[in-house]
Formats: sequence, structure tokens, C-alpha cells
Amino acid sequence: AAGLCPYRALLARRGGALRALCGSVRGLAAGPETHFGFQTVTEAERREKIYHVFESVAKKYDVMNDSMTLGIHRVWKDILLHKMNPSPGTLLLDVAGGTGDIAFRFINYVRSARERQLQRKLKHHQNLSWQEISESYQEDKFKSLGDSQVVVCDINKEMLKVGKQKAQHLGYSEGLSWVLGNAEELPFDDDKFDVYTIAFGIRNVTRIDLALQEAYRVLKPGGRFLCLEFSHVSNPLLSRLYDLYSFQVIPVLGEVIAGDWKSYQYLVESIRRFPPQEELKAMIEDAGFFKVDYQNLNSGIVAIHSGFKL
Repeated sequence: AAGLCPYRALLARRGGALRALCGSVRGLAAGPETHFGFQTVTEAERREKIYHVFESVAKKYDVMNDSMTLGIHRVWKDILLHKMNPSPGTLLLDVAGGTGDIAFRFINYVRSARERQLQRKLKHHQNLSWQEISESYQEDKFKSLGDSQVVVCDINKEMLKVGKQKAQHLGYSEGLSWVLGNAEELPFDDDKFDVYTIAFGIRNVTRIDLALQEAYRVLKPGGRFLCLEFSHVSNPLLSRLYDLYSFQVIPVLGEVIAGDWKSYQYLVESIRRFPPQEELKAMIEDAGFFKVDYQNLNSGIVAIHSGFKL
């Protein structure tokens, strides 16, 4: 029995090595590691977890946005649209825009631009008859967007469902379409859109580099990329207060309003893991965009990154 001990030890060592090798193979099969908030997970696990987060919060998403930001997210989105300054005829792709906030603002903005165009046209034609003026207004009524279109693309069916319900309730239908799709593998042809927007969505894609490459691919030459996202606060005092609010208050709001502590804990953690402004700028440039810059809002709580496909 004593003589068998060395063999038992050898077999035990080989068994341990075999288990370690099997674990490594399983890890390779599951895909590269990444993060989900502060957890280390595989890319496949991250995609699944994020899908469930937004499936869980979809119905309360807008209410929670108002609660978490005290309504300031509306101002940030308005600033994004003013920075875009779309003209009638613009074709916009809004990625990860499931609940329609950017799309609805785009439609309102273009409608206002069309109205101003019509008023200028009529002002410069003072000799028009009443019938001609009436016909001009009727034409504008039926083509209030001037061939503009916005396509909302989101990977989550529940978010799209909420967006479609909002559009129906608010009366948005003209020039608006909804597409189920992944930001990392968009279901659109090359050189198709004038503007690509992603608001509070790029933080949740698994491979930011792939999403940026896809944004570049689907934009027309001369097209513009715009990203609105939570970023890194530059003011040290505000940064400490922001951390306190984020980790102590937002998950509690998530539990009280949406009945979901974990999802909002993830959202807070994901903001801290997101690349800072200069790093994201470099990633956008690496994807091929030119004239890349960013604008900090509220000391960097959020930032708008912009770039052009030339």
C-alpha cells in the first residue's frame, strides 16, 4: 500500500492538470472575458445579462430616467438635437433608441424647420392668392418632414414595444420606423444614413469597437456620428457627490419605482467602467471618423461625442 502512494500522488497531479485544462477549454469556448458592471463575465454572458436588464426595466425606463436625472436627461437630449441641427430630408439612424426619445425630438425639430421654410417662402411671395397659400399649407401638412426619415434600431424587443406604444399615443407615425437589430451587426446597407445617433446606449454594447465600425459603415460619406453618454466628471467635489448619489440613491429608486435594484446597480457600475472622454474620442477616430470632438455637459456627467465620415 505504501508503495502505491507515489502513483496515487502522480495520478492526483495529472487529474488536477486535466481539470485545469478542461476549465481553460471551457473558458475559450465561452468566449473572451469582459465585464458586466463590476463583475467579470464572458461576452456571451454579458449580452444575455444586458438583454435581461433592459427587458426588466423597459416599462419603467422613462419614469426612471426622469427620477434618476431629475428630468435633466430631457435637456441633454434637446442639446443633442440642436447640435445635430437636422434639415428637412435628413435620414437618421437612432441606435439603442427603443423608447423613441431621440426619434420624437428629431421629428419635432424637422417639422419646425419645415414650418419656418414655408413661412419664409410665403413671406417672399406676397402676391400669392389665398388659394395658392392654402395649397402650400396643404402640401406642407402631408409632407411635414420633407422626406426626412428616422429609423429606430434596438436589440431589445421590449424596449421597441414601449417605443411603438409611445409613438401611437403621441401621434408619431410619418417618417418613423422600428427595426430589431444589434449595434455590433446592423441590418442596413453601406452608406445609407446622413446621421447616426446613439444616446445612453453605447455603454451597453459588448464590443464598442464593432459598434463604431458599424456606425461608420452605414453612414454616407459626409455623414455625422453623434453619441450622448454618461462620462467622467471633471470636478473632484462634484465627482464625490455624484458617486454618493449614484451608489446610494439610484439603486434604491430602482427598487422603489421599478422593483429592480440589481438592474440599476448595474447601470451605475457600467457608467464607472465606461471609457473617459479622451479614450472614447480615440476609439471613434480609430473607427475612421474625422473631426472628432466632444462637449461636456454638467461638468462631464454626460458628454456628446461627434465625428464625421469623410
